[in-house]
Amino acid sequence: MCLAIPGQITAIDNPIDEIFRMAKVNFSGIVKDVNLAMVPEAKIGDYVLVHVGSAISIVDEEEAKATMDILMRMDELNDLNNDD
Repeated sequence: MCLAIPGQITAIDNPIDEIFRMAKVNFSGIVKDVNLAMVPEAKIGDYVLVHVGSAISIVDEEEAKATMDILMRMDELNDLNNDD
């Protein structure tokens, strides 16, 4: 099953232009590089839903934390650390 996982943007790397930007996104302590092309308005501190390495939407902090809590209780995050 494919899921979109919420995480918080902690840094935005040197953008190639205003549309193609990469960010460091923190998923409960696991940090991954994420493409922000689909959410050009995203900024540091925002929570985003990430699917296959791309942020697909911005979500509020409460929704992101509730979703992560559910996924952790369901033990659905085992592979997140291995998706380098």
